[in-house]
Amino acid sequence: MMIECRDLQILLILSETHNITETANRLHITQSALSHQIKKLERYYDVTLFQRKTRPLRFTPAGQELLNLAREMLPKVQQAEQRLKEYAQGKLGRLYLAVECHNCFEWLLPSLDLYRQQYPHIDVDLSLSVSFEAFQALQNGDIDMVITSDPRKLAGISYQALFDYQLGLVMANQHRLATKVYIEPEDLTDENLLIYPVSRSRLDIFKYFMQPAQVEPAQVRTVELTQMMLHLIAGGKGVAALPHWIIAEQVQQGSLTVRPLGEMGLHRTLYAALADNLLELDYIQGFLQIAQQLE
Repeated sequence: MMIECRDLQILLILSETHNITETANRLHITQSALSHQIKKLERYYDVTLFQRKTRPLRFTPAGQELLNLAREMLPKVQQAEQRLKEYAQGKLGRLYLAVECHNCFEWLLPSLDLYRQQYPHIDVDLSLSVSFEAFQALQNGDIDMVITSDPRKLAGISYQALFDYQLGLVMANQHRLATKVYIEPEDLTDENLLIYPVSRSRLDIFKYFMQPAQVEPAQVRTVELTQMMLHLIAGGKGVAALPHWIIAEQVQQGSLTVRPLGEMGLHRTLYAALADNLLELDYIQGFLQIAQQLE
């Protein structure tokens, strides 16, 4: 026989009423049922929990031991039950994200700041998916969402479109390609292309622009930080394909030049990938709405 919450609740109410009849009334059970439950507990542990002939009722040391346990544990149980209800209602939860693109941070961090203000009870964590397979972690339930521009057909995974974006070739104002209306793949054969430290298979400039034309840049240099990349571009040390949210301010100020990749431009869509069973949660929908508004 294990001590159950109802046993602890009986002792806690007894300590308040000091009366079997009143305790039974508060528990909405008969006095006989209450006495049976107490005697069953006493018989199992071979102890007496309270002195029945005293007025008011007094707990024995064994009874006091269980009463102390009741006072310690029942509030925790009630708190846990309340939190479970809030989890079920979407008021509590976690949002663990993985990001498949370095340059998404420029857009994502302001979104997360606003999200934390609106959902302060949601545990938020963020990882850059360069050291692990993000979609495998998503299927395993280790993370809750992947921000990606390359949706994959996976069982149990849904994709929510966040927004469309355009990649442009960013260069110094005096760069030789700044006079062109748009950039062709062959224009990059003499260029030093600055990229983030991820595989080419995950870089749109290679996957959708250069590889179809079977073109290679003269040099490729990896740069981890966006601000360093922009600094190198401004100094004429290379060019880079970047989305509009990174370069909008610099282009508006006239400190950098951007040209479309191809006559029609290179347009992509950013998605949030998540497990089907998370889609209807309130705090998940809240993040999606904020992300769609702040691009």
